[in-house]
Amino acid sequence: MAKAKKYRLAQIVERFGGEIIGDPQTPISQVATLQSAGAQDISFLSHGKYRAQLAGTGAGAVILARADSGLTQLPRIVCADPYLYFAKVSSLLNPPQAISPGVHRSAVIERGTRVPASVCVGAGAYIGRGVKLGKAVVIGAGCCIGDGVEIGAASRLHARVTIYAGCRLGQRALVHAGAVIGADGFGIALEEGSWRKIPQIGRVLIGDDVEIGANTCIDRGALDDTVVEDGVKLDNLIQIGHNVRIGAHTAIAGCTGIAGSTRIGKHCMIGGAANIVGHLDIADRVVIHAAAVVTKSIRKAGSYSGHPAEDSRSWAQHVVLLRHMDSLRERLRSLEKSLSTREKKA
Repeated sequence: MAKAKKYRLAQIVERFGGEIIGDPQTPISQVATLQSAGAQDISFLSHGKYRAQLAGTGAGAVILARADSGLTQLPRIVCADPYLYFAKVSSLLNPPQAISPGVHRSAVIERGTRVPASVCVGAGAYIGRGVKLGKAVVIGAGCCIGDGVEIGAASRLHARVTIYAGCRLGQRALVHAGAVIGADGFGIALEEGSWRKIPQIGRVLIGDDVEIGANTCIDRGALDDTVVEDGVKLDNLIQIGHNVRIGAHTAIAGCTGIAGSTRIGKHCMIGGAANIVGHLDIADRVVIHAAAVVTKSIRKAGSYSGHPAEDSRSWAQHVVLLRHMDSLRERLRSLEKSLSTREKKA
């Protein structure tokens, strides 16, 4: 990250809106938690359970919702969504490190690939034949870019990212260390007790403004392409199988596995360690909670939990019933005993 620049509250509000209560000239140089903030830090409150920390914070200023604006006398920015506002301020104070264009002497660039003057290629990187690089692309140390790959302008690949031949990244992609894009999908057919590999001849097509976490793997399609649409955010250690399609602006947390040929809608949120079996359709705006196992298509927007996954309200009701199963069993036994005694007396 580049060195943080100081701003005053008035300058921040001029950029992002909101209302200042207190001194608009309060200097801010960094963001921090309520617990750790110092006199030139700005913090935020987005959940009621942290109100006690607000009372004792050393922050120079805080970001609050309107309902919480009277909880402190510190200089504060009042806005509709403190967490989102904090994200914007953090981006302002912590811009990406400026790139130094050029190709490291140890990098290998094959024939037929033109590297624009604005591109940075790190030590030990390999770029194959016929690769198309947009302006201001960053290829980190040790990356391996296969033949015919296309990478859009202002995309950044951290160290040791591998992109197999023929795959395509859109503009402003951010790919973290160790990610693998375009490896073969798990396509095999059983032949007399042994496995025959099915060639994976599709590609991986990734849209604009996509972030891919460290050591995440996105398999190329078996026949058609695997597609990740614009604005998708993928955490670390995610496995995306062949021919999967992920709709725009969906966010997926770490250790999730998505089996082949599943289609996930737009604006979905999938919790960590969720498992989604293959050949399913997931509607737009579906929320799948952490560790859920999805075995059937989800046709309706909403929240889903459990194993197998079902709508969260039904799942919660079932959990309550399970927790009270022992007491219900004892009550049933007592009722059966009482009825038996009455029958004998009758």
